Amino acid sequence: MSEKYILDGKKVVKCDDLNTWAQWFEKADRKVAFDDKNGISVSTVFLGLNHNWGEGEPLIFETMIFGGPHNEDQQRYSTWEEAEIGHKKMCRRAFRKQ
Repeated sequence: MSEKYILDGKKVVKCDDLNTWAQWFEKADRKVAFDDKNGISVSTVFLGLNHNWGEGEPLIFETMIFGGPHNEDQQRYSTWEEAEIGHKKMCRRAFRKQ
């Protein structure tokens, strides 16, 4: 099973206990940022599970574009700060005029 994480504010904390993780995940506000414009949405969330299936830092945040020419483009990050920066970059991509 993938490594599990919870948030303490914006700080990522590894969580080895499945029950603790599941209880936190069920009630947590995992949204980092959300923008919507002209029918296109950009959403950045805390995933809670490591999506880096190889070596390196855990990838536990994700930005995804919904709608428009970049529909379903995504990027993953290791920290809240990286996710905030990545969200802004994906917004520029999603909302720029074609």
